[in-house]
Amino acid sequence: MLSARRRIQDPVEVPYMRKLLVGVLASVVLSLPHSAMAQGAIAGIVKDSSGAVLPGVTVEAGSPALIEKVRSVVTDTAGQYQVVDLRPGSYTVTFTLPGFRTVRREGVELSGAFTAADRSTAALPTSASA
Repeated sequence: MLSARRRIQDPVEVPYMRKLLVGVLASVVLSLPHSAMAQGAIAGIVKDSSGAVLPGVTVEAGSPALIEKVRSVVTDTAGQYQVVDLRPGSYTVTFTLPGFRTVRREGVELSGAFTAADRSTAALPTSASA
């Protein structure tokens, strides 16, 4: 005599349970707010006051919408940066490079899967005293 009861599954029941599980998962994913799945970005080119591109600038995007509150990247050799996977919200973007004045841009708004292109660039002065 077996002490543990063993359940024999009906072959028709297994595909039904699989379909039910897929249906439940699909409804959970579809019920999430669109903003929870949408990710945006902030991108641009950093130049000094003479128009020369600046590699190595630390660009920080800060917002209460981010779990970590601030996300940082560094400009490449062409002065370009891209802060990706940002949730919708209002951001403050800060540009920092030793020997240059720190520049802050407040109120950069992201909505949905939008890339905010900083077309005006962040013109940092050529010295910290400027």
